[in-house]
Amino acid sequence: MRGVTRRLMLLDTASLYFRAYFGVPDSVKAPDGTPVNAVRGLLDFIDRLVKDHRPDDLVACMDADWRPQWRVDLIPSYKAHRVAVETEAGRPDEEEVPDTLSPQVPVIEEVLDALGIARVGVEGYEADDVIGTFTGRADGPVDIVTGDRDLYQLVDDKRGVRVLYPLKGVGTLQLTDETWLREKYGVDGSGYADLALLRGDPSDGLPGVPGIGEKTAAKLLDQFGDLAAIMAAVDDPKAKLTPSQRKRLDESRPYVAVAPKVVRVAGDVPLPDVDTALPHTPRDPASLEELAARWGLGGSLQRLLTTLGD
Repeated sequence: MRGVTRRLMLLDTASLYFRAYFGVPDSVKAPDGTPVNAVRGLLDFIDRLVKDHRPDDLVACMDADWRPQWRVDLIPSYKAHRVAVETEAGRPDEEEVPDTLSPQVPVIEEVLDALGIARVGVEGYEADDVIGTFTGRADGPVDIVTGDRDLYQLVDDKRGVRVLYPLKGVGTLQLTDETWLREKYGVDGSGYADLALLRGDPSDGLPGVPGIGEKTAAKLLDQFGDLAAIMAAVDDPKAKLTPSQRKRLDESRPYVAVAPKVVRVAGDVPLPDVDTALPHTPRDPASLEELAARWGLGGSLQRLLTTLGD
């Protein structure tokens, strides 16, 4: 039975291998000339994270569906600008990914599996949702490693949930707790989703409420408490809203009605039964040796194996 002192680390895997891809030169190649900069970079990231933070449990969370249909049904513009290919029905078929990164993703998955690092993606959900569900079920402290600020909404000092946001590689991390969030945005973890919803997020195709930027959203949340209270104030002539704010919020009711489900990470993903314990020896040494030779994983893999064995 897991004790309350066990620390769980959740990796937003795609966020990290994208950073590795752009942070490690594409001159890092396998013996056959195939770039493996994302693979080796991710292994180096995990090595550094384990060394510095010593989690007891580690899960590489995956995007089984990077743009779930249920989110698109609510807000059709959701991540629409990232779509590379459309099906005949107009449904996004795949995310736009650099040509030399796509072939590296299956290699990353095979290496993680051979190492014995739990890898979880659930059909119909993004990695954020997997992270949210693991976080909600955790008994002890949780470190979420991501370059996606959306996950700030999970920060909870009482439960020991924090976000480790890479500023440069993973050697320099911004440790995001509620104190940092209040200083930066004027909200705590639970208020961050409302802030993001109101201001919008072009990177995710979320329009937000026109004329309500980050500072105004923070002021409204400080004044009224949460999104529901802000929208209730729209109907209260005594509430201290400017005419412009009242008008824009009123006109944005259709968006505000559906956006919370899109912006907030799911907490009810049907997670598989997996062993999340940090492995100290590889699950499949023979496969790992073959992968290391084929893809030239060299020192990156050896350093991680040494760290896991400590």
